[in-house]
Amino acid sequence: MAKVEYLTFNRFLSLFNPRALYVLSYSWLFGMSLWVTFFGGVIAFKTLPRQQFGQLQLKTFPIYFSINVALSSLMMAYWVFTHPDVISYISRPTVADVAQLYALFVVFGTHGLNCFVVGPIASKVKVQRHKLEKEEGKGYDEKEVSAQMKAFNRKFGMLHGISSLLNLIAFIALVFHGLWIGNAGAKGY
Repeated sequence: MAKVEYLTFNRFLSLFNPRALYVLSYSWLFGMSLWVTFFGGVIAFKTLPRQQFGQLQLKTFPIYFSINVALSSLMMAYWVFTHPDVISYISRPTVADVAQLYALFVVFGTHGLNCFVVGPIASKVKVQRHKLEKEEGKGYDEKEVSAQMKAFNRKFGMLHGISSLLNLIAFIALVFHGLWIGNAGAKGY
């Protein structure tokens, strides 16, 4: 039988350490990404009227991407601090710890692009399209919409596709990192 360990107050306090907080940060980031990417958006799209769905996304995505940028940047800092050799081998992605830093950077970069570039542009186009729908008295997807509405539709479709692809790439990088820390742990040397 394994050694019996008792939970004392001091032992409880010792649970709050950088490595444990790293794992909690990863869990938060992964869980939130899994939910937003594959469940929350789909449920909201199928449940809410289109205008309300759009408003929900306008409010949700900036927070989602900001949290992802913050958590992934903290995780990168922790990873470099606990794995100092990654700096020496930074140009060698086949070094396992460097590959993990790259994975975290992919999450940071893709969510950063969504937070600061793609998302704000897509939101602006979406708001313009909603305004034009009210002016024209037609939905964006009705027959014989204006040329301006068609242009908004093309631009929004392109931006939505880019945003979705960036989000999926980040999710794949998180899966890779999670598999790594699940097997090797988050501890450094």
